[in-house]
Amino acid sequence: MGIDISLLWAVIILFGIMMYVVMDGFDLGIGILFPLMPRREDRDVMMNTVAPVWDGNETWLVLGGAGLMAAFPLAYAVILSAFAMPLILMLLALIFRGVAFEFRFRASDARRRWWDAAFIGGSVLATFFQGVTLGAYIDGITVVNRAYAGGALDWLTPFSVFTGIGLVVAYALLGCTWLVLKTHGALQMRMIELARPLTLALLVIIGILSIWTPLNNTLIYARWFTLPNLFWFAPVPILVILTGWGLIRSLNHNPHAEPFVFTLCMIFLGYSGLGISVWPNIIPPGISIWDAAGPPESQGFALVGALFIIPFILMYTSWAYYVFRGKVTADAGYH
Repeated sequence: MGIDISLLWAVIILFGIMMYVVMDGFDLGIGILFPLMPRREDRDVMMNTVAPVWDGNETWLVLGGAGLMAAFPLAYAVILSAFAMPLILMLLALIFRGVAFEFRFRASDARRRWWDAAFIGGSVLATFFQGVTLGAYIDGITVVNRAYAGGALDWLTPFSVFTGIGLVVAYALLGCTWLVLKTHGALQMRMIELARPLTLALLVIIGILSIWTPLNNTLIYARWFTLPNLFWFAPVPILVILTGWGLIRSLNHNPHAEPFVFTLCMIFLGYSGLGISVWPNIIPPGISIWDAAGPPESQGFALVGALFIIPFILMYTSWAYYVFRGKVTADAGYH
């Protein structure tokens, strides 16, 4: 029995995207939380919790995009054609945010507020357009003769806008619980207070999306509520509720890492729900990973490089987080 290279590539791409959501999600969340923390000292600490690692986190986004192009060129072409506008806006926001991240620490007091505004705007817009793209992807893409056949604004729907708002809340919670892990004192207490309403808001959003998604898409409705798929999906909402309950409880007992771990679990459960909704289609609603796959020779050649480089990415990422472990104080500076 031979190796299914398309399946292996799908797993690699899904892993890369999940790593990006987790690792870039909390530093985008810090930018989303910036307006709630007007003191310069608090903002400096918040940024310093991710200063040594934030740019490396985006490696996973590059890996996912490059893997999609190498292994599934049809999906790459269709998805970029369908979502060109939100993806371009997302990338511009990430660039703006990255520039603001570096220049903020070098700006004068009079000009720092402009870079703070750029950091906030870049973080919120990048997150929002990621969520919009996700919602439009779940809705499905119009494909005729293996090419995108929809309009330039098909991605902009009430459902996709709501998923964009939902992802802003999810990343805010990730950033909030990351700061619970990495800070102490008044800043940590403020994050503990914020984590409770953010958790409840995210649970409400997940609940609304769980109802709206099958009502909005008859194919997903059939996938969720037919056997044996129902057995795969049924545990997800139960686990989400239990995870949310565990997160709120963990905030009551001198929290450290537990809220962040619970948030990661909640994000993973939402990601798994998405996978159940579309699998094995890489271009919803009807083009599978095997239909969109490139030539086996191309997939195999690129796979060698991917399997070589991924362990190095994991090693240097782990090492960076290990070196900069522990609490960040106001006198710690990484710029």
